[in-house]
Amino acid sequence: MKILLPVDGSKSAINACKYVAKLSAELKSKCTVTLINVHDDVGLNHVKQFVAKSVVDDYLREISEKELKPTQKVLDAAGIKYTMVIKRGNISEEILALASKEKMDMIVMGSKGRSGFVDMIMGSIAQKIVSGAKQPVVLVK
Repeated sequence: MKILLPVDGSKSAINACKYVAKLSAELKSKCTVTLINVHDDVGLNHVKQFVAKSVVDDYLREISEKELKPTQKVLDAAGIKYTMVIKRGNISEEILALASKEKMDMIVMGSKGRSGFVDMIMGSIAQKIVSGAKQPVVLVK
């Protein structure tokens, strides 16, 4: 089973990772997990006028690595092999594109991420994934 696990550093994402570890232990078939971390860099467009692209790239990579670290620890402790993907762009579109391209069997993600108040106005990433995914989506609190 191929599982896509979007990670944003939130408590909910860590709980989703723990769920994947438990699910993997209970399934008789081997699971492969892909961690994905996506940053929407639209808000940085103004900054890009004053700072070199490489500085912005390094900043986003550092944030992604920090957000991925807790989930890596959970999967390492459970003995689960995983791959990591770091993307920039529209968060839900990047997740859905990877899920489709890699023919994932399931997406497991936290129900509440880091976007907070914006979710109430524009709709959450989780809602966009649930409505746009072709595979089952499991939301974990």
